[in-house]
Amino acid sequence: MAGYRSWVFFLTVCAVSFLGATAEIKVTIPVGRLFTYELLRETFQNDFEPLSKLYAGRLYDDPMVFKCNRQNFPDLPEWLRFTQRHPYDNGFLYGTPTSPGKSIIEIYAINKRSYEAARHILVIKATAEKMLPYQAEFFIKLREIEKVLPSSVQDEIKQDLQKLWQTEALEIVNITNALDRGGRVPLPLAGHFEGVYVKVGSEQYFSQCLLSVMTAEHQKQCATGAKVKVPGGCNFCNIPSNCITWCKTELIDLTTQEPAPPAPTMGSGILEDGGDFDPPESPPRRDFLPDYIVTVIVPLILAIILCLLLAYIMFGRREGVEKRNAKTNQIQLYHHHTIHGNSDELRNMAGERGAPPPLSTLPMFNSRTGDRAPPLQSDSPTIPLIMAQHDPYSDTLPRK
Repeated sequence: MAGYRSWVFFLTVCAVSFLGATAEIKVTIPVGRLFTYELLRETFQNDFEPLSKLYAGRLYDDPMVFKCNRQNFPDLPEWLRFTQRHPYDNGFLYGTPTSPGKSIIEIYAINKRSYEAARHILVIKATAEKMLPYQAEFFIKLREIEKVLPSSVQDEIKQDLQKLWQTEALEIVNITNALDRGGRVPLPLAGHFEGVYVKVGSEQYFSQCLLSVMTAEHQKQCATGAKVKVPGGCNFCNIPSNCITWCKTELIDLTTQEPAPPAPTMGSGILEDGGDFDPPESPPRRDFLPDYIVTVIVPLILAIILCLLLAYIMFGRREGVEKRNAKTNQIQLYHHHTIHGNSDELRNMAGERGAPPPLSTLPMFNSRTGDRAPPLQSDSPTIPLIMAQHDPYSDTLPRK
C-alpha cells in the first residue's frame, strides 16, 4: 500500500511539473502604461530539478541564460525589450505597448550547468485606454535599468515623484535605459552608472516645482553648464540614488499638441494632360584629348623615364673586372689568385684517387714556377718554407 501511494505521489508531481512547464501565463496591460515581467530563476530551476528538493534534500542554484522572442518571429515586438546582466541574475521583460493587441512571447531558459532548456509561454494582451494628458520624463543618473525594474524600486521612485507632482494619481508610463537614448557606456568602476529615463503621467496638471524647469532662468543655467539649484521645497528624493537630474527633465502636454495633418485626398490616378513630350537636348560636344593626355600619356612618359634611369644605374655605371683589378692592391690580388688556384688544385685531386700530392704540401718550393729547393738542415721557425726567388711580387710581400 505504501508503494502504491509513492507511485501515485510521483505521478502527481510529474503531471504538475509537466502542466506547469507548458501552461500559458496571461497578462493584461493597458496601452500607454509600463509593463514589467520578471523572469525568476527559481521558477525555471524547479523545472530543471523538480524532485531534487523533495527526495535529495538539495536545491541547485544554476546559472541561466534567457532567450525571448515573439512566437513564430525571431525578435520581440518593437515596444518590448529584454535585459539580463549576468547568468546569476533574473531577467526582465519591460516596455510600453503603443497599440491594442495580443503578443505571444516564447521564453527559453538555458541551464549553463546541465545545458537543459525550459520553455514558457507569456501572453500579453494590450487593451485600449485613454492616454494620460500630462506626462513628464526624468533622468535618474545613479541607477541602472536592472535595478529600477523591480516593483519595490518602482514604488520608491513613484512615491518621490508623487510628492514632486503633489498628487497621488500618478502612473509610470515608461522606463528606458540611457544607452538606448544615445548615452555613453560608463567606466567599469564604482560610482559609474548607465542612468535611466523614467516617464510618468497623470490626469492632474503639473505642479509649480515642475513648471519651474520651463522658466528662462532655469534653462539658462542648464545651457551654461553651471550647477543648477533645486527650487525651494522641491527636493523630495529620500534615497540619493533616486534623485533626478533637473536639467534633463522634460514636460509633455498632450492636450496642446498640434492635430495630425489631414490625410491626402485620393485622385483618379490619371495624370493631367501637359502637352507633347519634349525630350532634352543632347549635351554639348566635349574634347577628351586633354583628359587622355593627363591620364595616359603623362604617366607613360614618367614610366619610360624611370626605366631609362634604372637601366643606366644597373648597366651604365658598372666598372668591369679589369678596371676593378687595376684599382685593387697587388698583394690582395695575389692572395685572391692563390686561394683560387689552391681551390682548383684540391678540386682536381678530389676527382682522382691516385693523384700526386699538391705542390703546396712539399717543402721549399716556388708556388709559381714549381722549382724545388733542397731542404735546409735547420729546425728554426724563422726560416720560411717558401724561398724568395725572382718574383715580380716579391717586393710587395710584407717583411719582418
